[in-house]
Amino acid sequence: MSRFILRRLVQAVPTLFGIMLLTFLLTRLSPADPVDFIIGGSTDVTAEQREEIRESYGLNRPLPVQFVDWAWDMMRLDFGKSFYSHRPAIQLIAERIPNSLQLAVVGFVVALTIGIPLGVVAALARGSPADHGIRVLSVVLNAVPDFFLGLLFVLILGVQLRWFPIGSMNTIGTDCTLCWDRAWHMVGPVLLYANGGIATYPRYLRTEMLEILGQDFVRTARSKGLRERWVVLRHVLRNALIPIVSLFGGILTIVIGGSVVVEQIFTWPGLGRLLFEAANNKDYPVVQAAVIIGSVLLLASYILRDIAYAWVDPRIKVR
Repeated sequence: MSRFILRRLVQAVPTLFGIMLLTFLLTRLSPADPVDFIIGGSTDVTAEQREEIRESYGLNRPLPVQFVDWAWDMMRLDFGKSFYSHRPAIQLIAERIPNSLQLAVVGFVVALTIGIPLGVVAALARGSPADHGIRVLSVVLNAVPDFFLGLLFVLILGVQLRWFPIGSMNTIGTDCTLCWDRAWHMVGPVLLYANGGIATYPRYLRTEMLEILGQDFVRTARSKGLRERWVVLRHVLRNALIPIVSLFGGILTIVIGGSVVVEQIFTWPGLGRLLFEAANNKDYPVVQAAVIIGSVLLLASYILRDIAYAWVDPRIKVR
């Protein structure tokens, strides 16, 4: 297993390099002049002062030299300072990441907790009203865009019925991380995060379980007198989860990528909202830092998915 993990880590290096190169080129080759954003649109800055600013930020050097210096700074976690707040970009991101991870982790757990039992029920009760209902629910949740579901939640449950708060992390005057008020504010964004998993897991799990239930080793297990619950848990569900594990990375991609939509709708001060604000303000150091750190988290999620895949199916390590 250690060689398998090491191989996956080495394979991630070229991918990360490509992301860094693409991020650097997209921001540096933008038609807008970064000096305009650094001086905040001031018209009192002379041409000589603009040149001094360009010199101080290293913007007048050749692009390859800028990239090498920039990449070296990235590896030392030096992402530069925000053009607007003049605070280190890594500091701004470090303040926001815990807020996004709260939603991502809880949303992922909720998706597993709801999605997998629904898939098991749909497979074991094939053709029943419960099976049809779960399949219809899966199709509807897959078809409706996340931003539309989020707006429905805000308008109906937040504004009309006032059952749930619709913005921020805590009620004004309350500041806590683990308390009822924070949990109440997390209901909407967590459900939106979990929507992808709740819509996807039952469909895939039902298909896999139905295929496995008809195989010889399941009939053999039953013929030995094993209890049906034990047959389902040990012989059917474990094998059916193998392709589901491969979906975890994709779901995490949606979770991290979709944080911009979720956090913007619910004004949740996380990494996605910070990225949205920085992109609007052309705050390139923060955008670059958010993209690189988000990419590292995604690569880490894919490596964890591969490890889980290899743990469930040891044949993966041999390939």
